[in-house]
Amino acid sequence: MNQFVLCNKTALELRLFQHIIEIGAVKNPAIRLNGFPCGAKQGLRIYYVHDGKFEWTIRQRSFVFYPGDAALVLPQESFGNKGDVLEIGSFFWIHINIDRNERGEFVTGSWSNLSDKESHTVSKVLQSVNSPVLQKFHEIGSIFKTIQAEIFTQEIGYQARVNHFLDEIFIQIARYFTRISNPGRDFPGTFMNLEQELRRNLSHQWTVEEMAALVGLGTTLFNEKVKNYSGFSPLSYLINIRISEAIKLLKQPGISLTDIALETGFYSSQHFSTTFKKLTGYTPSQFRKNHLRTK
Repeated sequence: MNQFVLCNKTALELRLFQHIIEIGAVKNPAIRLNGFPCGAKQGLRIYYVHDGKFEWTIRQRSFVFYPGDAALVLPQESFGNKGDVLEIGSFFWIHINIDRNERGEFVTGSWSNLSDKESHTVSKVLQSVNSPVLQKFHEIGSIFKTIQAEIFTQEIGYQARVNHFLDEIFIQIARYFTRISNPGRDFPGTFMNLEQELRRNLSHQWTVEEMAALVGLGTTLFNEKVKNYSGFSPLSYLINIRISEAIKLLKQPGISLTDIALETGFYSSQHFSTTFKKLTGYTPSQFRKNHLRTK
């Protein structure tokens, strides 16, 4: 996946698309502290996780996103990582300018080919969404890649095709939430439940066999499912949880580094320090010092 960021104010590629505020893709190989702070913006933002595991906060609630998941952030909603951390992995995003009409409905603009009736329906669905998470929403990933290709190659008709696929984003999102609102449709929370259980007893030295038993799977199948679902092996998945919890505890100056190491499941302070620096680029003490300095 190629990294790029195009902003409407500076990118020539977006000169025909004033309604696209920003579009980009990020591939992050190591945890970046202070790399993803929460903030609210005008317009509609959609994020799609290509690989990795991200803990993002929307509407003052934290959600975990895995490969294939998308986040829907409505205008003026705060979005980011609660600890300002940019986690390991890659994702696409697009930021689209939308307004409200006199009835308070979201409206796209003259670029859109949605009829008034369709636009009204889409707006109604967006405003009634209870959860901003679209699980395993691979359609958005395919659309993002197509839009990116059209913008960069600029072949004949690319303006029409980009706008067509922006309409397609709204249509697919509306269809997704309409489908899951129908009675009888359920999305398994297996991995969410697993993570909650691990966090409840993070000091325990979990084995892959124990984690597999928690979700009722054999070890081989569990390894495959975790890898396919999160992009990580079970133990790497667990280490990421440990580090995310350690970051929260390091922001509390009254807790010693040794206690944090043991509480988050590292068998020694040295193990904790080595792993933390490998994933973040800082030792725990350096991170704490930087955090206290910027408060």
